[in-house]
Amino acid sequence: MSRIGNRQLVIPEGVNVTVENDVVTVKGPKGELKLNIKKPINVEIKDNLVLTKRPNDIKETKQLHGTINSLINNMIKGVTEGFSKSLEAVGVGYRFNVAGKKISISAGFSHPVEVIVPDDLEVKQESNTEITISGIDKQKVAEFVANIRKIRQPEPYKGKGIRYKGEVVRRKEGKKAAK
Repeated sequence: MSRIGNRQLVIPEGVNVTVENDVVTVKGPKGELKLNIKKPINVEIKDNLVLTKRPNDIKETKQLHGTINSLINNMIKGVTEGFSKSLEAVGVGYRFNVAGKKISISAGFSHPVEVIVPDDLEVKQESNTEITISGIDKQKVAEFVANIRKIRQPEPYKGKGIRYKGEVVRRKEGKKAAK
């Protein structure tokens, strides 16, 4: 039995969840999200609860059961609270510069790398070396943050690069000088 798939999701005050033709729509104070449901999984709304049910015990259906439940839970959380991730630039001269919907990243290259922020995400500059990206869709926030981190990943010898806030980079020992 999938414990996550059998979880009953409580719909908070101010959130509206509807199911029409295998499309779940969640509307809340921060926005609206939609999700297409794969065929064997059924989504029901009863007494301010969202229930996901599966008709059989085929492996693929079992896998989808918990996934669909988690995705709907993330949608409900996204339209009420939202999601955010923070990045920090570590290294001499490494910095972020946010101007409107553009992030200019100086990360040790001969030129600054410019990234355009999608419309449904917000970027807040905490300091020269820290930014916070927030939005209602967990996948879009995480994907955008991962793409920025990919510009200059933290390296293990000096620890320089762009990393998630609080991320611990395992350091390696450099070469030893020959005697």
